[in-house]
Amino acid sequence: MKRLLGLIVLICNISFAQSGQPYQIYNAKGKKVTYKKMIRTLAKQDVVLFGEFHNNSLGHWLQLKVTEDLGSKRQLVLGAEMFEADNQVGVSNYVSGKIDESKFKEDVRLWNNYVTDYKPLIEYAKANQLNFVATNVPRRYASIVFKQGVEALDTLSLVDKSWIAPLPFPYDSELPGYKKMMSMFDDKDHANDNFPKAQAIKDATMGYFISQNLLDSKLFVHYNGSFHSDYFDGIYWYINKYSPGKRINTITMVESDNVGDFENDNLDRANFIIVIHTNILKSF
Repeated sequence: MKRLLGLIVLICNISFAQSGQPYQIYNAKGKKVTYKKMIRTLAKQDVVLFGEFHNNSLGHWLQLKVTEDLGSKRQLVLGAEMFEADNQVGVSNYVSGKIDESKFKEDVRLWNNYVTDYKPLIEYAKANQLNFVATNVPRRYASIVFKQGVEALDTLSLVDKSWIAPLPFPYDSELPGYKKMMSMFDDKDHANDNFPKAQAIKDATMGYFISQNLLDSKLFVHYNGSFHSDYFDGIYWYINKYSPGKRINTITMVESDNVGDFENDNLDRANFIIVIHTNILKSF
């Protein structure tokens, strides 16, 4: 795995040796920020939401690098969208060394790009004996919301409900992310408001399980698709509902042909905006 990550970095260095940097970090106002300054700021938070593109190889390398550097300054708790709450026992058993990798793969529903993109984070947690929280709602329950509505969740067993944010979960249809989802419908008369609610149950559940695992002495680093936390929406909003007053910083990724040119559309997208060159390798 270290060889794979090293290859990614080598490719980045070769590809951009003459054309410039493979990425550039900006703050919310579009000002360039050094990596070291970003780490210093993140280390002072209670929660870091690291928004990603699921297939961006450099982005995944940066996630591991940021985690390692934050881990040198603070005690950490890790968590991720890519692991669903009903698989928490399997995740915990693996990072604590109670089961081997083959058993882990049997017990946990892993994304197809787990080995290339998320295994390094799990292995970091295992090597450092960190808690790794499976924060996402089991996908089948988000599907129920989309097909049958939020009310259908009331019919679930108590065990099933333990893997979801407490019902009824907060929901604001006016949040920008959810309004944008509704705007995707061409026929407004047939717009399905279950669509953003299926997204909201994911955001709510991730926000809830992050909140349930916050410790005063530790920094919670969470990995999720950028759309779950962009513009201080989604998970960010829910953490503030469940644990008001926490210090939360967000990171997001965007792609550009010119990483040195900040586009105004990205203003206030996150506390730190990592602009990655569009030519960076995709993991799938």
